[in-house]
Amino acid sequence: MRMTNEEFAERLGLSDRTISRWHSSPAMTHRPEVQQILDLAYEKAGEAVHRRFALLMRPPEPRMEAQALRVAIAVVLRGDEVLLVCRRGDGELRWQFPAGMVKPGAVPESVAVQETHGETGIHCTVRAPLGERVHPVTGVVASYFLADHLAGEASNRDPLENVDVAWVPRTALTRFIPQDQIFPPILNALEAAA
Repeated sequence: MRMTNEEFAERLGLSDRTISRWHSSPAMTHRPEVQQILDLAYEKAGEAVHRRFALLMRPPEPRMEAQALRVAIAVVLRGDEVLLVCRRGDGELRWQFPAGMVKPGAVPESVAVQETHGETGIHCTVRAPLGERVHPVTGVVASYFLADHLAGEASNRDPLENVDVAWVPRTALTRFIPQDQIFPPILNALEAAA
């Protein structure tokens, strides 16, 4: 009713301390005679007070939590070769593994498979997750997956983002991507697969 505690207490015929206790314990249950006084005050209040009260009594809306930018990355193997894409960006070209943004609610493993096909035409299946890290170049959360080639010929299906697509020998990977930028579990997985 836009009154001070003292004004509201006087209107209801209660003490200031009672109103202060209500503020400190909003979930308290009132004695029946006090509840009757409150009900009567509410009935006599105008429409504007009823609207404000209804807004205050609404349950809080669920809060959306901010989500870190996330990408899913597929390390696709075909025999002794690994699939790479050459990306455009910041005036330079960079070789990297096929990757895509993970939207809220999406499964990173599925995104890795779908983006690989969308960018390169290669169908693959995830063999194992390789872990996650904050990518040292982009600063996004990166989820890595070791995948096996199932079918398809590599071609550049996303010419706006990529310049080229290639199968490169695993032993030559560090000629395309500097070793210090490769997530160590990828190198371990490639050595184990050899």
